[in-house]
Amino acid sequence: MAAALRIDVVSIFPDYLAPLDLSLVGRARTDGLLDVRVHDLRDFTHDRHRTVDDAPYGGGAGMVMKPEPWAEALGHVVATRDASTPGGPRLVVPGPGGAPFTQARARELAAEPWLAFACGRYEGIDERVYDYAREDLGLPVSVVSLGDYVLCGGEVAVLAIVEAVARLVPGVVGNAESLLEESHEDGLLEYPLYTRPRQWRGRLVPDVLLSGDHAAIAGWRHQQRMTRTAALRPDLLHPSAVDGRVELGVATAGDLPELLTVLHARGRPTSSESLRAGLATGTTWLARRAGRLLGAVRLQEDGGTLRVAAPVLVPDLADDPVADDSLAGQLLQVAERTAVSGIRELVVDDPRPSPGRARTYRRAGYHRRDGRWVRPLVLHEARRDPAAIG
Repeated sequence: MAAALRIDVVSIFPDYLAPLDLSLVGRARTDGLLDVRVHDLRDFTHDRHRTVDDAPYGGGAGMVMKPEPWAEALGHVVATRDASTPGGPRLVVPGPGGAPFTQARARELAAEPWLAFACGRYEGIDERVYDYAREDLGLPVSVVSLGDYVLCGGEVAVLAIVEAVARLVPGVVGNAESLLEESHEDGLLEYPLYTRPRQWRGRLVPDVLLSGDHAAIAGWRHQQRMTRTAALRPDLLHPSAVDGRVELGVATAGDLPELLTVLHARGRPTSSESLRAGLATGTTWLARRAGRLLGAVRLQEDGGTLRVAAPVLVPDLADDPVADDSLAGQLLQVAERTAVSGIRELVVDDPRPSPGRARTYRRAGYHRRDGRWVRPLVLHEARRDPAAIG
């Protein structure tokens, strides 16, 4: 079992974080998927009144949180590292002056082994605390904002961020496929949802949802997402959402959380450490449309052979033979067009493909050999840019 995601929260109102014992997050803590520790900032003061704030230099309204208690609190958190968290945590500070907190940032934070949150109050935390965390403790620091408004303190924001991050940790959400269909997960808003009864107060469930035609349902849902996003959040629309173009690009460390989610949903769970090592030792190509991750393929040179991991598609595409054939074929083309001089054959490690996927391999020129799919490679003098395929 992979190590739990450790989360430390420092606040002057530790009871504010009690909801972290409820719902999915609380169950994940009980199941050992999350290790959440809450610290009272006032425990790191040394005066009778347990003072954590003082007047700002230069004048002005309000009070500023003092650097001394924060330095001791963060130092204490770092000092509790263990074998599962040998480095320091990423320090996350909610604040209206930070970078917007998005689903992409939630995925990024979910890939970290250890997060520490600093809940500011009053007018904020003395700026030197950020410098101390970076320079003296060696911590990466991220200041994030939930939106263009001001809260009384960081606790509400931490509750929101922890819930957004925790649900992306493998095992926290029972049905991992649901993570791939959420609003903002692929740059679009979610489609309308319905349940029984079929008719309610004169309003009917759309007929297509009762048809049993999964392709028609998928098409309707996608169109609804496009329509909703265009009406409510046109700023989210990616150019390829309009022309339907598939974009191909090489995966980076920033894509790791999204890849983990897709692999988990496809029943191929892996740890962030092994996936990160895979990104370092081979080349992983991603296919996207409208910013949504559709599939991936990993390539690794082995002498005169280019080994190709079986293309992985998101569940709804993998269950659609036409979509699977088209997208898997495009990902296989990437292998051919990125092969360097000296590669004599492509080998796909997929010993038990579905009938549809086996047909895709044959159409791409592969044949079975010793339980693998092999294609002799003829290098062309002129190659197209792989990213232009689609």
